[in-house]
Amino acid sequence: MVETKGRRGGRAARRALRAAPLPAQERPVKPGMAGGRYKPLTDAEVLRIHTAVLDVLENIGLSQAIPSCIQLITQAGGRLDRHGRLLFPRALVEDTIANAARDIVLHAQDPRHDMELSGNRVYFGTAGAAVHIVDCVTREYKESTLADLYDIARLVDSLDHIHFYQRSIVARDVTDPREMDINTCYACISGTTKHVGTSFVLPEHLIDSMQMLHLIAGGEAKWRARPFVSMSSCFVVPPMRFAEDACATMEAGVRAGMPILLLAAGQAGATSPASLAGAVVQEVAEVLAGLVYVNLLAPKHPAIFGTWPFVSDLRTGAMSGGSGEQAVLMAACGQMGRFYDLPTGIAAGMADSKLPDIQAGYEKAYTNVLAGHSGANLIYESAGMHASLLGCCLESYIIDNDMLGAINRTVRGIEINDESLSIEAIREVCVGGPNHFLGHEQTMQLMQKDYVYPDIGDRNSPKEWAELGSKIALERAAVKLREIMTSHFPAHIGADMDAKIRASLPVRLPRENMQPNTPRWSAND
Repeated sequence: MVETKGRRGGRAARRALRAAPLPAQERPVKPGMAGGRYKPLTDAEVLRIHTAVLDVLENIGLSQAIPSCIQLITQAGGRLDRHGRLLFPRALVEDTIANAARDIVLHAQDPRHDMELSGNRVYFGTAGAAVHIVDCVTREYKESTLADLYDIARLVDSLDHIHFYQRSIVARDVTDPREMDINTCYACISGTTKHVGTSFVLPEHLIDSMQMLHLIAGGEAKWRARPFVSMSSCFVVPPMRFAEDACATMEAGVRAGMPILLLAAGQAGATSPASLAGAVVQEVAEVLAGLVYVNLLAPKHPAIFGTWPFVSDLRTGAMSGGSGEQAVLMAACGQMGRFYDLPTGIAAGMADSKLPDIQAGYEKAYTNVLAGHSGANLIYESAGMHASLLGCCLESYIIDNDMLGAINRTVRGIEINDESLSIEAIREVCVGGPNHFLGHEQTMQLMQKDYVYPDIGDRNSPKEWAELGSKIALERAAVKLREIMTSHFPAHIGADMDAKIRASLPVRLPRENMQPNTPRWSAND
C-alpha cells in the first residue's frame, strides 16, 4: 500500500509540474515550427510540373479577364489570343516569381500571435464556408449563424495549437451580402486577437469594412503598418477563368493594403483534371497568374500562394476532403510552394465524416500530418470541419487542438546534439544509478520542454478511466467547450470603440452574446 501511494504521489507531482505554465520559448511546440521533410515529388518531377505550368500559362491562359487586368498583363508583355484568353509569357511569370514578396508577416491584433511566413515555418488554422453547425447530441445539422461565427472565433482564441482564424462558417441569418461581409469581419476580429482571414463579395463591402479596421488599428497608417486581417480571394473559377467580381474586389484589397490569399480551388475530376499531377499543374498555373496580377498592381504586395486542389469521389462526383488522394495532392502543392520559395497556404483536415468519430479522426490526422510536413506555411481548414466542408463542429475544435499539438511535435522532429544523445545520462543510470530514467535530472528537465500532453485526450489506465466516468473524447470535449464558452469573452475591442463601429456600420451581433451569462451558453441549458 505504501508503494502504491508513493507511485500515486509521484504521478500527482508530475501532473502538477505539467499544469504549471511554461514560458513561450520553452514550450515543446510553438507556432512556426519548421516543416518540409515530406516530399511526395522528386526534384525532377517538380521541374516537370513547373515546365508544364509555364506552358499552360503561355499557350492556354485564362479567360474572362476584366479590363484592368487585361491592361496590366498586356502592358507587361502578355497578350489576348483570338479566343479572348489572356496569355502570360514565361519571362513575365518567372520574373514575377523571382521578385515577389517573401518572408512576409501576417500580423495579429496581439503581436504575440504574429506569424512569420518565411522558409518552411508551419502554422495551423481554420477556414471554410460551412453552412451548418453540427449538434453532437442530436446529430442534427443546423444552419450556422453569426453568433456561431463569433463563438468559434473566441474558441480559437483560447486554443494554443490553432494559430490563426479564417472564417469557417457562413452566417445564414444575415441575408444581405454587404451586411454579411461586414458582420463576418466584425465577428471574427471581435472574437480573437489572432490573425483573421475573411472574404468580400464586392469591392464596396471591403471598403466599408476598412472603416472598422482603421478604427481598431488607430488610423489608416497604423493599419497599413500592421494589417491584422487578410483577404481570401477566389479570383479564378476553375478551370482557368477569372472571376470578375472577385478580381475587382482583390484589386480593392491590394489598394487597401490587405494581404491576399490567392486561392484556386479546382476539384479533381470535375473542375480540374482527374490526374493528380494535372490538378497540381492547373492550380499552380491559376495561382501564378494571380501572383503576376497582384504584383503588377503593387510590386511585392504580401500575397499567399494558395493552391487548394480538392478531390472528387469519382463514383459520385462529390467532394472527398478526407481522402488519401486529397492528402498527397495538397502536400504536393505545399512542395511546389517551397520550390518557388513563396509564402504558401494549403488546406487539410476536411473530414468527410459527419461527426467527430473515428473516421473523422483518421481523415483529419493523415491529411494534416502530410500538410504540416510538406513545409507549407499556412494549413487552412485544419480544425473543426466535417461533411467535406459542409458542417462545422465546436467540440471538434477542442479535439483537433489536441491533434494539432501532437502533429506539431512530429513537425519539430528530433534534435541531435551532444546533450540529446544522452551518453552521460545512460552512464549514470546504468553504472551507478537505479537502472531506470524516471527520476533522472535529464528526464525532469525534458518533461515539459520535449513532450506534448493532450488537453482532453485520455492516457489513464482503464481503472482510472472508469473511476473518472468512462468518458470518451467527445464527452470530455463537450465539458471543455462549455467551460470556454461561459468564461472566455475577449475584450480587446473596448466598449467605446465597439459603439463607434456600431454607429457607422450595420453590426447585427447582439452585445449580450459577447458578455458572460449570454443566453446562448447559460449555465442551465
